[in-house]
Amino acid sequence: MASFKPSIPITSDRSARPSGEVHLIVGPMFAGKTTALLRRIKSEGNNGRNIAMIKSSKDTRYAKDSVVTHDGMKFPCWVLPDLSSFRQKFGVEDYEKLDVIGIDEAQFFEDLYEFCCKAADQDGKTVIVAGLDGDYLRKSFGSVLDIIPLADSVTKLTARCELCGKRAFFTLRKTEDTQTELIGGADVYMPVCRQHYINGQVVIVAARSVLESRKVKSESYLEATVV
Repeated sequence: MASFKPSIPITSDRSARPSGEVHLIVGPMFAGKTTALLRRIKSEGNNGRNIAMIKSSKDTRYAKDSVVTHDGMKFPCWVLPDLSSFRQKFGVEDYEKLDVIGIDEAQFFEDLYEFCCKAADQDGKTVIVAGLDGDYLRKSFGSVLDIIPLADSVTKLTARCELCGKRAFFTLRKTEDTQTELIGGADVYMPVCRQHYINGQVVIVAARSVLESRKVKSESYLEATVV
């Protein structure tokens, strides 16, 4: 019986660093992404692994030096504008001893793909990432979706629609702001099902049209008064 011979020799290097892992947690706002991340990080720590948590310096909603869930659970973290600076700031020697890295609000890190790739493939770290998979327009947010090809697992969480209680897959913005990055909580966003997302967008667009129409009429009236 013929035996299979690989075209590329397979060698085992016992001194080589073990490969790492990348695990991704995504979903809309209020889906429990940070809670799931903290639960996993704490479990890793309880199992004797060295852990570290990172969040974006853009997220200042609840605490400056901690990852905080919407229901108040806290965990100390490194607050950084980018991920490339983490190794140096954490300390090169301490980084070598690190086993697990948690990243919250991952959509705000532009260098997310590069960091995860190096940390898992070259440094042997387990990287657990939590972030929004889509923005308020249901379009890709930051680099979160880019790391799916790197991931060992992808978990999509859902919230509860604030209007009907059904499963919510989307985030609806309540305000008229149109920039992609708008930091806020329940005062700005709500989780909604597909039907209420569509209905909500229709209402928001209609409201904007009315407000713009009123603004134009007001400006026209002021110009006429000045003349």
